[in-house]
Amino acid sequence: QMQLVESGGGLVEAGGSLRLSCATSGVTFARTCMAWFRQAPGKEREAVVSRSREGNSDYADSVKGRFTISTDSAKTILYLQMNNLKPEDTAMYYCAAQTAPVCPSLTWYSPLATFFGHWGQGTQVTVSS
Repeated sequence: QMQLVESGGGLVEAGGSLRLSCATSGVTFARTCMAWFRQAPGKEREAVVSRSREGNSDYADSVKGRFTISTDSAKTILYLQMNNLKPEDTAMYYCAAQTAPVCPSLTWYSPLATFFGHWGQGTQVTVSS
């Protein structure tokens, strides 16, 4: 019964910010690996940030220093704060979850998407110049 629902996408100007939300149900964060992915038309789905059960996170080089993953205090929502957005950030953004004893990191597991079995429907982010 694990469900994920993304929201918060939209159209923003370059340099602007957005905060994406992934509302979860049936998810125990302490037992679940989570991640944000994005996919632009005609391109492969790429990992943006991976989060371990312990809350450790690793970011793709393309977003490092600009994006931040976090959770609410109740541990039901996964956020992706996106600052200083660039046109190349334009994509459909997805959150993903997978229960596991050990979580892979995008720094050493590729393609990370193959690890995850639960996905949200996606939310569109468009960055204009």
